[in-house]
Amino acid sequence: MSERILVAMSGGVDSSVAAALLLEAGHEVVGVTLRLWGGESDSGCCSVADVDDARQVARRLGIEHHVFNFGDDFDRHVVDPYVAAHAEGRTPNPCIECNRHIKFDRLLRRAEALGFDAVATGHHARVVERPDGTRRVARGADAAKDQSYVLHVLDQDQLARTRLPVGALTKQEVRERAEALGLATAAKPDSQDVCFITSTGGRRRFLGERMATTPGTVRDLDGTELGRVDAVELVTIGQRRGLGLPGGTAPCYAVAVDVPAATVVVGRKEDLLVDQAPLDDLRWVAGPVTGPLEVQVSAHGQPRVGVVDGDVVRWLEPQRRVAPGQSVVLYERDEVAGAGIAR
Repeated sequence: MSERILVAMSGGVDSSVAAALLLEAGHEVVGVTLRLWGGESDSGCCSVADVDDARQVARRLGIEHHVFNFGDDFDRHVVDPYVAAHAEGRTPNPCIECNRHIKFDRLLRRAEALGFDAVATGHHARVVERPDGTRRVARGADAAKDQSYVLHVLDQDQLARTRLPVGALTKQEVRERAEALGLATAAKPDSQDVCFITSTGGRRRFLGERMATTPGTVRDLDGTELGRVDAVELVTIGQRRGLGLPGGTAPCYAVAVDVPAATVVVGRKEDLLVDQAPLDDLRWVAGPVTGPLEVQVSAHGQPRVGVVDGDVVRWLEPQRRVAPGQSVVLYERDEVAGAGIAR
Protein backbone atom coordinates (compact mmCIF):
# COMPACT_ATOMS: atom_id res chain seq x y z
CA MET A 1 0.00 0.00 0.00
CA SER A 2 1.34 3.41 -0.96
CA GLU A 3 2.20 5.73 1.92
CA ARG A 4 3.04 9.39 2.29
CA ILE A 5 6.51 9.36 3.86
CA LEU A 6 8.70 12.16 5.19
CA VAL A 7 12.37 11.21 4.74
CA ALA A 8 14.96 12.75 7.07
CA MET A 9 17.74 13.57 4.60
CA SER A 10 21.00 14.40 6.36
CA GLY A 11 22.93 15.06 3.17
CA GLY A 12 24.60 11.66 3.39
CA VAL A 13 24.44 8.68 1.06
CA ASP A 14 22.29 6.45 3.31
CA SER A 15 19.34 8.82 3.63
CA SER A 16 19.67 9.72 -0.06
CA VAL A 17 19.24 6.09 -1.06
CA ALA A 18 16.48 5.63 1.53
CA ALA A 19 14.47 8.31 -0.27
CA ALA A 20 15.20 6.74 -3.67
CA LEU A 21 14.13 3.26 -2.56
CA LEU A 22 10.83 4.51 -1.14
CA LEU A 23 10.16 6.44 -4.32
CA GLU A 24 10.87 3.33 -6.41
CA ALA A 25 8.42 1.38 -4.22
CA GLY A 26 5.64 3.75 -5.23
CA HIS A 27 5.37 5.89 -2.11
CA GLU A 28 4.80 9.64 -2.04
CA VAL A 29 8.13 10.94 -0.73
CA VAL A 30 9.11 14.34 0.64
CA GLY A 31 12.59 15.09 1.93
CA VAL A 32 13.45 17.17 4.98
CA THR A 33 16.81 18.19 6.41
CA LEU A 34 16.99 19.05 10.10
CA ARG A 35 18.98 22.08 11.21
CA LEU A 36 20.02 21.06 14.70
CA TRP A 37 23.40 22.46 15.66
CA GLY A 38 24.09 26.11 14.98
CA GLY A 39 27.64 26.11 16.29
CA GLU A 40 30.97 25.11 14.85
CA SER A 41 30.97 21.72 13.10
CA ASP A 42 33.38 19.84 10.85
CA SER A 43 31.86 16.37 11.20
CA GLY A 44 30.01 16.14 7.92
CA CYS A 45 26.53 16.92 9.22
CA CYS A 46 24.56 19.94 10.45
CA SER A 47 26.28 22.23 7.94
CA VAL A 48 25.07 24.42 5.08
CA ALA A 49 26.87 22.05 2.69
CA ASP A 50 24.81 19.11 3.96
CA VAL A 51 21.57 20.97 3.37
CA ASP A 52 22.77 21.72 -0.17
CA ASP A 53 23.70 18.05 -0.74
CA ALA A 54 20.28 16.89 0.44
CA ARG A 55 18.52 19.46 -1.70
CA GLN A 56 20.57 18.41 -4.72
CA VAL A 57 19.62 14.75 -4.20
CA ALA A 58 15.96 15.68 -3.80
CA ARG A 59 16.11 17.63 -7.04
CA ARG A 60 17.69 14.64 -8.79
CA LEU A 61 14.91 12.37 -7.49
CA GLY A 62 12.21 14.89 -8.35
CA ILE A 63 10.84 15.22 -4.82
CA GLU A 64 10.10 18.20 -2.59
CA HIS A 65 12.71 19.19 -0.03
CA HIS A 66 12.28 21.26 3.11
CA VAL A 67 14.40 22.36 6.08
CA PHE A 68 13.10 22.18 9.65
CA ASN A 69 14.93 24.12 12.34
CA PHE A 70 14.87 22.13 15.58
CA GLY A 71 17.91 23.85 17.07
CA ASP A 72 16.26 24.86 20.34
CA ASP A 73 15.05 21.31 20.97
CA PHE A 74 18.48 19.94 20.12
CA ASP A 75 20.18 22.25 22.60
CA ARG A 76 17.66 21.44 25.34
CA HIS A 77 17.41 17.68 24.87
CA VAL A 78 20.84 16.72 23.52
CA VAL A 79 23.59 19.28 24.10
CA ASP A 80 22.63 20.48 27.59
CA PRO A 81 22.19 16.92 28.98
CA TYR A 82 25.51 15.94 27.38
CA VAL A 83 27.28 18.68 29.30
CA ALA A 84 25.36 17.93 32.52
CA ALA A 85 26.22 14.23 32.33
CA HIS A 86 29.94 14.95 32.05
CA ALA A 87 29.71 17.34 35.00
CA GLU A 88 28.50 14.33 37.02
CA GLY A 89 31.26 12.07 35.72
CA ARG A 90 28.94 10.07 33.46
CA THR A 91 29.53 9.04 29.83
CA PRO A 92 26.47 10.00 27.75
CA ASN A 93 25.51 9.04 24.18
CA PRO A 94 24.10 12.15 22.49
CA CYS A 95 23.16 10.31 19.28
CA ILE A 96 20.70 8.18 21.25
CA GLU A 97 19.18 11.28 22.85
CA CYS A 98 18.88 12.90 19.42
CA ASN A 99 16.94 9.89 18.18
CA ARG A 100 14.81 9.82 21.34
CA HIS A 101 13.84 13.49 21.37
CA ILE A 102 14.37 14.84 17.85
CA LYS A 103 14.17 12.36 14.97
CA PHE A 104 11.59 10.00 16.46
CA ASP A 105 9.65 12.40 18.63
CA ARG A 106 9.67 15.99 17.41
CA LEU A 107 10.00 15.02 13.74
CA LEU A 108 7.39 12.28 14.00
CA ARG A 109 4.94 14.70 15.61
CA ARG A 110 5.61 17.30 12.91
CA ALA A 111 5.15 14.64 10.21
CA GLU A 112 1.82 13.57 11.69
CA ALA A 113 0.62 17.17 11.85
CA LEU A 114 1.49 17.55 8.16
CA GLY A 115 -0.44 14.45 7.16
CA PHE A 116 2.40 11.96 6.65
CA ASP A 117 1.92 8.27 7.39
CA ALA A 118 5.52 7.62 8.43
CA VAL A 119 9.05 8.97 8.81
CA ALA A 120 12.06 7.32 7.18
CA THR A 121 15.77 7.63 7.91
CA GLY A 122 18.98 6.16 6.49
CA HIS A 123 19.85 4.14 9.59
CA HIS A 124 21.36 0.70 9.01
CA ALA A 125 18.77 -1.22 11.00
CA ARG A 126 15.40 -2.90 10.43
CA VAL A 127 11.95 -2.84 11.97
CA VAL A 128 10.49 -6.34 12.30
CA GLU A 129 6.98 -7.36 13.22
CA ARG A 130 6.67 -10.39 15.46
CA PRO A 131 3.91 -13.04 15.38
CA ASP A 132 2.10 -11.37 18.30
CA GLY A 133 1.91 -8.08 16.38
CA THR A 134 4.57 -6.26 18.40
CA ARG A 135 7.54 -4.68 16.67
CA ARG A 136 11.24 -4.52 17.42
CA VAL A 137 14.31 -2.84 16.02
CA ALA A 138 16.65 -5.44 14.51
CA ARG A 139 20.25 -5.36 13.35
CA GLY A 140 20.93 -4.20 9.80
CA ALA A 141 22.35 -6.44 7.07
CA ASP A 142 25.78 -4.81 7.32
CA ALA A 143 27.17 -5.83 10.71
CA ALA A 144 29.97 -3.27 10.48
CA LYS A 145 27.49 -0.42 9.97
CA ASP A 146 24.63 -1.66 12.15
CA GLN A 147 22.89 1.18 14.03
CA SER A 148 20.21 -0.72 15.93
CA TYR A 149 21.98 0.19 19.18
CA VAL A 150 21.19 3.90 18.79
CA LEU A 151 17.57 3.15 17.88
CA HIS A 152 16.71 1.09 20.95
CA VAL A 153 14.64 3.99 22.34
CA LEU A 154 11.80 3.57 19.82
CA ASP A 155 8.50 2.45 21.34
CA GLN A 156 5.70 0.49 19.66
CA ASP A 157 3.92 3.56 18.30
CA GLN A 158 7.15 5.00 16.91
CA LEU A 159 8.19 1.67 15.38
CA ALA A 160 4.85 1.43 13.59
CA ARG A 161 5.50 4.79 11.92
CA THR A 162 9.21 4.34 11.15
CA ARG A 163 10.67 3.14 7.84
CA LEU A 164 14.33 2.09 7.51
CA PRO A 165 14.78 1.32 3.79
CA VAL A 166 18.55 0.69 3.73
CA GLY A 167 18.56 -1.75 6.65
CA ALA A 168 18.52 -4.73 4.28
CA LEU A 169 21.53 -3.46 2.31
CA THR A 170 25.26 -3.40 2.96
CA LYS A 171 27.03 -0.06 2.84
CA GLN A 172 28.67 -1.07 -0.43
CA GLU A 173 25.27 -1.85 -1.92
CA VAL A 174 23.99 1.54 -0.77
CA ARG A 175 26.86 3.32 -2.49
CA GLU A 176 26.35 1.27 -5.65
CA ARG A 177 22.67 2.22 -5.72
CA ALA A 178 23.55 5.88 -5.24
CA GLU A 179 26.12 5.78 -8.03
CA ALA A 180 23.71 4.05 -10.40
CA LEU A 181 21.14 6.76 -9.70
CA GLY A 182 23.68 9.52 -10.22
CA LEU A 183 23.29 10.90 -6.71
CA ALA A 184 25.84 13.50 -5.66
CA THR A 185 26.30 11.81 -2.27
CA ALA A 186 27.40 8.43 -3.68
CA ALA A 187 31.02 8.78 -2.57
CA LYS A 188 30.49 11.15 0.37
CA PRO A 189 32.36 10.00 3.52
CA ASP A 190 30.38 8.98 6.59
CA SER A 191 29.98 11.62 9.27
CA GLN A 192 31.33 11.15 12.77
CA ASP A 193 28.84 10.35 15.51
CA VAL A 194 28.79 13.55 17.58
CA CYS A 195 27.98 16.39 15.21
CA PHE A 196 28.72 19.20 17.66
CA ILE A 197 32.22 18.01 18.65
CA THR A 198 34.79 19.20 16.13
CA SER A 199 37.84 17.16 15.19
CA THR A 200 40.04 20.21 15.79
CA GLY A 201 38.69 21.30 19.18
CA GLY A 202 37.54 17.94 20.52
CA ARG A 203 35.48 17.05 23.56
CA ARG A 204 37.80 18.75 26.06
CA ARG A 205 37.52 22.14 24.42
CA PHE A 206 33.76 21.86 23.87
CA LEU A 207 33.04 20.95 27.48
CA GLY A 208 35.64 23.33 28.88
CA GLU A 209 33.75 26.24 27.33
CA ARG A 210 30.45 25.13 28.90
CA MET A 211 31.19 23.80 32.38
CA ALA A 212 33.58 24.14 35.26
CA THR A 213 36.13 21.34 35.51
CA THR A 214 37.93 20.08 38.59
CA PRO A 215 41.58 19.05 38.88
CA GLY A 216 41.76 15.59 40.37
CA THR A 217 44.09 13.12 42.04
CA VAL A 218 44.97 9.80 40.42
CA ARG A 219 45.39 6.95 42.90
CA ASP A 220 45.94 3.22 42.65
CA LEU A 221 43.65 0.65 44.27
CA ASP A 222 45.65 0.90 47.52
CA GLY A 223 45.09 4.66 47.68
CA THR A 224 48.63 5.68 46.74
CA GLU A 225 48.74 8.92 44.78
CA LEU A 226 50.28 8.44 41.34
CA GLY A 227 49.53 11.70 39.54
CA ARG A 228 46.94 14.34 38.75
CA VAL A 229 44.45 15.13 35.98
CA ASP A 230 43.27 18.57 34.89
CA ALA A 231 39.59 17.61 34.72
CA VAL A 232 38.27 14.61 36.63
CA GLU A 233 34.86 15.07 34.94
CA LEU A 234 36.36 14.17 31.55
CA VAL A 235 37.86 10.82 32.59
CA THR A 236 35.96 7.74 31.38
CA ILE A 237 35.99 4.24 32.83
CA GLY A 238 38.49 2.18 30.86
CA GLN A 239 40.51 5.22 29.78
CA ARG A 240 44.27 4.66 29.53
CA ARG A 241 45.76 7.83 28.07
CA GLY A 242 45.71 11.29 29.59
CA LEU A 243 45.76 10.15 33.21
CA GLY A 244 48.69 12.29 34.28
CA LEU A 245 50.94 9.35 35.11
CA PRO A 246 54.74 9.63 34.94
CA GLY A 247 56.62 8.04 32.05
CA GLY A 248 57.66 4.44 32.47
CA THR A 249 54.59 3.58 34.53
CA ALA A 250 53.07 0.18 33.79
CA PRO A 251 49.84 0.40 31.73
CA CYS A 252 47.00 1.66 33.92
CA TYR A 253 43.30 2.11 33.25
CA ALA A 254 40.68 4.22 34.96
CA VAL A 255 38.59 1.75 36.98
CA ALA A 256 36.58 4.28 39.02
CA VAL A 257 35.85 8.02 38.86
CA ASP A 258 34.62 9.93 41.92
CA VAL A 259 33.78 13.48 40.87
CA PRO A 260 32.75 14.80 44.33
CA ALA A 261 36.06 13.52 45.77
CA ALA A 262 37.99 14.67 42.67
CA THR A 263 39.63 11.26 42.45
CA VAL A 264 40.38 8.81 39.67
CA VAL A 265 41.28 5.25 40.67
CA VAL A 266 43.47 3.31 38.26
CA GLY A 267 44.39 -0.33 38.02
CA ARG A 268 45.46 -3.04 35.66
CA LYS A 269 43.35 -4.16 32.71
CA GLU A 270 42.09 -7.14 34.69
CA ASP A 271 40.92 -4.79 37.46
CA LEU A 272 38.24 -3.56 35.06
CA LEU A 273 36.59 -6.99 35.00
CA VAL A 274 33.27 -7.35 36.84
CA ASP A 275 30.56 -9.99 37.12
CA GLN A 276 27.56 -7.73 36.60
CA ALA A 277 26.30 -4.40 35.31
CA PRO A 278 23.63 -2.59 37.42
CA LEU A 279 21.12 -0.66 35.31
CA ASP A 280 18.90 2.36 35.72
CA ASP A 281 15.69 2.84 33.72
CA LEU A 282 15.54 -0.74 32.42
CA ARG A 283 12.81 -0.99 29.78
CA TRP A 284 11.62 -3.90 27.66
CA VAL A 285 10.36 -3.37 24.12
CA ALA A 286 7.51 -5.88 24.39
CA GLY A 287 7.77 -7.64 27.75
CA PRO A 288 10.70 -9.11 29.72
CA VAL A 289 12.87 -11.82 28.18
CA THR A 290 14.46 -14.54 30.28
CA GLY A 291 17.60 -16.53 29.60
CA PRO A 292 20.92 -15.49 28.04
CA LEU A 293 20.86 -12.37 25.86
CA GLU A 294 23.45 -10.64 23.71
CA VAL A 295 24.34 -7.33 25.32
CA GLN A 296 25.89 -4.36 23.53
CA VAL A 297 27.36 -1.48 25.55
CA SER A 298 28.57 0.84 22.77
CA ALA A 299 27.46 1.73 19.27
CA HIS A 300 29.88 -0.61 17.52
CA GLY A 301 31.14 -2.78 20.37
CA GLN A 302 31.28 -6.56 20.34
CA PRO A 303 28.23 -8.12 22.01
CA ARG A 304 28.65 -9.74 25.40
CA VAL A 305 26.39 -12.44 26.86
CA GLY A 306 24.45 -12.00 30.07
CA VAL A 307 21.22 -12.71 31.93
CA VAL A 308 18.97 -9.98 33.30
CA ASP A 309 18.15 -10.41 36.99
CA GLY A 310 15.94 -7.59 38.24
CA ASP A 311 17.77 -4.40 37.29
CA VAL A 312 21.17 -6.08 36.87
CA VAL A 313 22.83 -7.80 33.93
CA ARG A 314 24.82 -10.76 35.22
CA TRP A 315 27.63 -11.69 32.83
CA LEU A 316 28.18 -15.33 31.97
CA GLU A 317 31.91 -14.50 31.99
CA PRO A 318 33.59 -11.47 33.65
CA GLN A 319 33.49 -8.38 31.42
CA ARG A 320 34.97 -4.89 31.47
CA ARG A 321 32.98 -2.49 33.59
CA VAL A 322 30.54 -0.36 31.63
CA ALA A 323 31.03 3.38 32.03
CA PRO A 324 28.12 4.93 33.99
CA GLY A 325 25.75 6.71 31.61
CA GLN A 326 26.27 4.34 28.70
CA SER A 327 23.29 2.56 27.17
CA VAL A 328 23.21 -1.18 27.71
CA VAL A 329 21.13 -2.72 24.92
CA LEU A 330 19.73 -6.24 25.19
CA TYR A 331 19.32 -8.39 22.09
CA GLU A 332 17.31 -11.56 21.55
CA ARG A 333 19.13 -12.90 18.50
CA ASP A 334 19.23 -9.88 16.13
CA GLU A 335 16.33 -8.02 17.73
CA VAL A 336 16.45 -5.34 20.42
CA ALA A 337 14.50 -6.72 23.37
CA GLY A 338 15.22 -4.01 25.93
CA ALA A 339 17.77 -1.57 27.30
CA GLY A 340 18.91 0.35 30.37
CA ILE A 341 21.53 2.87 31.43
CA ALA A 342 24.70 1.70 33.18
CA ARG A 343 24.75 2.86 36.80
